[in-house]
Amino acid sequence: MYISDKLRESSIAEYLLYMWQVEDIIRANGLDIERLAEGYLSQFKAEGEQKEQLVGWYEQLITMMREEGVEKRGHLQINKNIIIMLTDLHLRLLRTPKFADYSSAYYHILPFIVELRAKNRQGGEEEKDEVETCLDALYGLMLLHLQGKKVSGDTELALAEVAKFVALLSDYYKKEKAGELDFD
Repeated sequence: MYISDKLRESSIAEYLLYMWQVEDIIRANGLDIERLAEGYLSQFKAEGEQKEQLVGWYEQLITMMREEGVEKRGHLQINKNIIIMLTDLHLRLLRTPKFADYSSAYYHILPFIVELRAKNRQGGEEEKDEVETCLDALYGLMLLHLQGKKVSGDTELALAEVAKFVALLSDYYKKEKAGELDFD
């Protein structure tokens, strides 16, 4: 089972961040499956049919990236659809008092979201909804950590709170998919 499959079942937010990383890895390898197979996929020690499936999965993603015009930046539609579903769930959770824990978590991090969106506007980025803003911030933090760059303590604390909120949304998504979420 692929890492993506495991993450999709356990945490939709972690799955989405993983898929964004996969998109960036594909881009870093020039959307070239041979380069990707030699330089990146070889570390997975897959053999035989498992290796063929792994390479095939990356080939499918490369094809989709080309067809959707996200070779240089942006996200695949399959990943955008997850953000749409998460945003829809987010709004439904906020509309009902039944999920007070979720509303409380949301209003706790709302100042961080407002600040992040303001910074994005200043940087000339397009306006994103709140869920995508949170995910972008977490992905950016992950990239900074991977690059060994320092992040201020305040930023770390703020994004730790954002991560808790996103984890809560992911838990509700999982419950909804399992038919365990009752809005009535």
